Amino acid sequence: MTVQIAVRIPDELAEFIDAEVHKGGARNRTDFVTSAIERDMRRRLAMRDAQILREQGAEDDLDSLVAWSAGRSSSVFSDLD
Repeated sequence: MTVQIAVRIPDELAEFIDAEVHKGGARNRTDFVTSAIERDMRRRLAMRDAQILREQGAEDDLDSLVAWSAGRSSSVFSDLD
């Protein structure tokens, strides 16, 4: 589902979006704005996760799995060559 909204942005932002669309950076204005909003959502989620990690510290229940995976990654990827 999609919702149509109307927003007003400064001329220079609209010109920037239009230039990016013209260069092929996005199919249209909608795709450009949607991509920018999705990128900001991911950035905000990452910042929230980083804050939680700072406050609570790292969980160590997966440390042994990480160490095991790190030791095996070179042999796993060499099989792909």
